Amino acid sequence: MFKDNLVQMRKVLQLTQEDIAEKLGVTRQSVAKWEAGESIPDLDKCKQLADIFGVSLDDLANYEPEENLGLGVPPKGKHLFGLVTVGDKGQIVIPAKARKIFEISTGDQLVVLGDEGQGLALVKASNFLSLANMVKKLKNK
Repeated sequence: MFKDNLVQMRKVLQLTQEDIAEKLGVTRQSVAKWEAGESIPDLDKCKQLADIFGVSLDDLANYEPEENLGLGVPPKGKHLFGLVTVGDKGQIVIPAKARKIFEISTGDQLVVLGDEGQGLALVKASNFLSLANMVKKLKNK
């Protein structure tokens, strides 16, 4: 996991092992050993790597592309929860991990937003209404 994610993210950013080594203050050989799975950097270096790549430390260490449609590690704060199937009445099941991260519980209301160029978004109604009221107050000043 870690070694594969390290290689994939380095290549996506078009960085060499030398580039990574320079940013972390280590040798290129250290980076090569991490990518080969011969060793693992200390926690501080892992945190620095996550920051360089703009991903979470957890995703750097644990992300499994096979479980996520074969796609690489997403940027920090972005998630791929998998595929859902639209039922005959248009219903979908929101994956458990998404419900947990966004604190969506049974009975919560969601606002469905759409942009023909960007797609659909689901927002908790309470968050959306708070934002809408804030915008309305600013507009009325």
